[in-house]
Amino acid sequence: MPSAEAASGLMGQARLEPLSFKDLAGWADDDHAAAFKAFLRSCRALEASSAELRLAKAPEKRLLAVCREAFKSKNLSRAQARRFFETHFQPFAIHPHEGRGFLTGYYEPEFLGSRTPNATFKVPLLARPDDLVTIAQGQSLPGIDKSFQAGRRTAKEGYEPYPDRAAIESGALGSKAKPVVYLREPGEAFIIHVQGSSRIRLDDGSVMRVAYAGRNGRPYTSIGRVLVQRGEMDLETMTLAKLMGWLKDNPGPAKDLMRQNQSYIFFREADELAPDDGPIGGAGIPLVPGRSLAVDRSLWTYGLPFWLEGELPFSLEKAEPLRRLMIAQDTGSAIVGPARGDFFFGSGDEAGVRAGLLRHTTRFVVLHPKAG
Repeated sequence: MPSAEAASGLMGQARLEPLSFKDLAGWADDDHAAAFKAFLRSCRALEASSAELRLAKAPEKRLLAVCREAFKSKNLSRAQARRFFETHFQPFAIHPHEGRGFLTGYYEPEFLGSRTPNATFKVPLLARPDDLVTIAQGQSLPGIDKSFQAGRRTAKEGYEPYPDRAAIESGALGSKAKPVVYLREPGEAFIIHVQGSSRIRLDDGSVMRVAYAGRNGRPYTSIGRVLVQRGEMDLETMTLAKLMGWLKDNPGPAKDLMRQNQSYIFFREADELAPDDGPIGGAGIPLVPGRSLAVDRSLWTYGLPFWLEGELPFSLEKAEPLRRLMIAQDTGSAIVGPARGDFFFGSGDEAGVRAGLLRHTTRFVVLHPKAG
């Protein structure tokens, strides 16, 4: 029988320690019914793609089997949902070979915008170009560095790396750069790139949703970390509001700073979303505030439950214990490693404040489906 690490594809990256649910601090006090509802969303997406699972990895097949048991249950109470997870999953603490578990936060920002450019709204979010080729996890393309996750076709039917942020902003895409919407500030567009989605309150009074549609595949660099390294800000007191204020107040240096992040995100209008829906995550379903977790997609299957133990900040001075069951429903270019996650807080300014404060060491426990 293969080890848990081998079965998970984690060989060389982490050790998985089998636990009992009694080992999870605060397990009995969580709202398992809320987690179960989020889990069902992932299950419906997994079931919809089940025809493709004939060649899928064993963890996905085992998770689908659990999902089909979940479909038999509706409107579970907290106690019933807790028993469901305890019956069908085995918890494993994730011990990375390097570093410790680390959790950050993200949210769906809201900004003002316009469908057409004018003196106020002149910074575009771009649609996915038709020559962008996304490289699937574990695959590569000739002529493309294996660390890149996208490329573009050349006239000679080959491939080349996709332009970086600086080149795209300087017009490298030409007519392929079709704007989806226009914003006021470059820093606002950059924050949307980092978060991967946004609500745009248009100048005609309507609200537009934009969702992730692809990226240029270049590596991600945290500009906040760069500012800390330069001594411009202190890590302990940095907030998203302070970062955005710096970008707005220092347009020249901000432009050079943002271009240090070579990664560039493309968007689409998400007109299929209802007003109360969360943004679309990497798994293709609306995210659930406080229950959706972004993980390293190269290591973990969408839909897996994760138990997190740590702290959730309210402010720089105040925090509450984090003891929560979350579902892997998204990913991100900065989310790399077996015990690295991004906690989805929801939409709007308040969610943004809390998301910007979360950068804490956290214990990660993955719930693996039991072998049927």
